Amino acid sequence: MHENQLILMRTFIITIICLLSLHLTTKAQDSSLLKTLGDSMAVHNKPGYVHGTFKSIYLINLQTNETLAAGALNFEIQHRFGTLNSGAYNFFGLDFATIRLGFDYGITDWWTIGVGRSSYLKTFDGYTKFKLLKQKEAGGGMPISVTLLATISNYTQDQVGADYLNTNYRTAYATQLILAKKFRYFSLEVVPSYIRANLVQTVADKNDLFALSGGARVHLTKRMSLDGEYNYLFPNQVNSTKAYNALSMGWEIETGGHVFQLVFSNSQSMIPTQFITQTAGSWGQGNIYFGFNLSRNFNITSHSKREAKAKVAY
Repeated sequence: MHENQLILMRTFIITIICLLSLHLTTKAQDSSLLKTLGDSMAVHNKPGYVHGTFKSIYLINLQTNETLAAGALNFEIQHRFGTLNSGAYNFFGLDFATIRLGFDYGITDWWTIGVGRSSYLKTFDGYTKFKLLKQKEAGGGMPISVTLLATISNYTQDQVGADYLNTNYRTAYATQLILAKKFRYFSLEVVPSYIRANLVQTVADKNDLFALSGGARVHLTKRMSLDGEYNYLFPNQVNSTKAYNALSMGWEIETGGHVFQLVFSNSQSMIPTQFITQTAGSWGQGNIYFGFNLSRNFNITSHSKREAKAKVAY
């Protein structure tokens, strides 16, 4: 072979070898990158937490598993007119009113506190609420959300011939464990309750009372739902008076920072130490209170704004 041909052949062979080496090296790098990417996706594709089980921290009278974002402030108006069976002269209850005004504040994303004042028995109330567990998406291992709620109430309305009623006697406590789960278009909560009343009407009544409540939310649209709750007070605890189980239903509409709800309930009170143990109205007798709940959330900090956006769900 001529020298030029030998040089050309050598150059060709070297080029082939270089190309093969480059191909193998690139393939190995691609394999490594794909493996790294796969590992990263496996890490970041873990099931996340479920948000928006309920639209508000209140279902109707019951509280939900939801807590406010850190730094968020909620102003709550709960209003009940008189009973529908009070007749046309009283405009079917609209001439009367019971109202509770409340403020709720998120200390952290999992800890909310609140205070309120109700015209029913001129009652002051306060609570603290802790989110213990959060439901995860399918395959996440945590199927439900668990929240602990502790409430204290004190009524200040004068009672004729009851000068002995000091602050201690007028105080009651409630502890509730809120177990909630969100499905596709349906949310459910079960709430066992323990209530301590420092003073009861007669010795036939129990100071320590137990109840089991249930609530549900059915999604109609992204911003509209039907809500319902039922509070079952176990028998043989309140014996001196007739206490009915509180049943409430509501139509809920969410509009930006507001959650508005039209309510029908046989309970006039909106505080757990009262509506669970002191409901005197009966649906069968027409003792139904029409009213509304209105929640207005103020996102004070940038963190609370981000958290509020994350909770938006249908």
